[in-house]
Amino acid sequence: MAFWNPFSRKKKPAPDPAQESAVDKAEAMPELAPVPELPAVPEKADLPELITEPELAPVPEMPALSAYGTPIPPPKPETPRPVAKAGTAPSKPELGSPAKKTGMFGKFRSALQKTVQILNTDIRDLVGKEGRLVDDAFLDELFTHLVKTDMGIRPAGRIRDQIKADFRGRKVLMEDLQAAARETIYEIMHQENAGIQFADSGTTVIMVVGVNGSGKTTSIAKLASRFVGEGKKVVLGAGDTFRAAAVEQLSIWAERLGAEIVTGKPGADPASVAYRAVESARDTGADICIVDTAGRLQTQTNLMDELGRIRRVIGKLIPGAPHEVLLVLDATAGQNGLSQARGFSEAANCTGIVLAKLDGTARGGVAIPIREEFNLPVKFVGLGEKATDLFPFDVENYIRALFEIPG
Repeated sequence: MAFWNPFSRKKKPAPDPAQESAVDKAEAMPELAPVPELPAVPEKADLPELITEPELAPVPEMPALSAYGTPIPPPKPETPRPVAKAGTAPSKPELGSPAKKTGMFGKFRSALQKTVQILNTDIRDLVGKEGRLVDDAFLDELFTHLVKTDMGIRPAGRIRDQIKADFRGRKVLMEDLQAAARETIYEIMHQENAGIQFADSGTTVIMVVGVNGSGKTTSIAKLASRFVGEGKKVVLGAGDTFRAAAVEQLSIWAERLGAEIVTGKPGADPASVAYRAVESARDTGADICIVDTAGRLQTQTNLMDELGRIRRVIGKLIPGAPHEVLLVLDATAGQNGLSQARGFSEAANCTGIVLAKLDGTARGGVAIPIREEFNLPVKFVGLGEKATDLFPFDVENYIRALFEIPG
């Protein structure tokens, strides 16, 4: 039998009747026997009890994994934002700061970065982990590092001599060296009655001296802010009459703080301004009178003599005044501050130091030789630009900061 190609152009051949009859006969099926009837399905009660498997525990959900195969932590729930009550402005969040930045220790620690690096990192490298044999070479290197902190030759020599006496010919560890340095510096810097010496009655007069650019005018404003904050009535005397900017700056501060200020004409006699300021403070019953003086170099003899005249003029109005003569030193001046302290102390009989700009230099070792040589207490330190950034000098926190001892 030939098969027809569906893609052929020829017509499909007609079927053969004889072949169709044979196929019909071949495909005829025999008669099937009847299907037997199936038994009836028993009722539910007649079924045997099925055996049930125990219930399986749920599979714990696997944590999502990152592309590196590490678990991805679930997202933290969002904290709902507080909604302000109707009619009220939302309160600003409290600005917090780390504990190390809030206390005096933290302020000193930030301000003494370079000194701390020398006293801890550089000297630690000098000593090494296993200690260092104390010989002449080591003592010379140690002395050089200590002088770099601006602590002066004499204090550095005292620390070196102490190490020499205790460890000569033996190994010294970093801990031993730090302990000797801390002890020596504390002996030098420890001061009694470092606060302001107020008058027994009436107005307390504070005379402020220093070179131009030392931060004198700003320190006066900070002192005034401190006293005003304590509820005291303050009068300022703008005695730096040779610098118009100084008078203007002090006048702005006085207006901000609500303090009275007495000024003079440009180039006027500073002693006359000081006289009128103290007179006004005395007559109005002010608690504090702070007298600014013209900035000058310690080498200018005629200007240094003028400080003595200002003292005498003030003393005629209020016996025993001025009660304090504060020398403002720029901490960035380094060993030049020692020369300033010498000149001003002799001319004005200074009673204390205000160490300004300590936050901008990170080298505060200059306070050590000044304290040792002149026995002048460091009464305040400036650690910022704000009016409230003047703080009483704290010896213990100062030493903690120098040697990175937690406060």
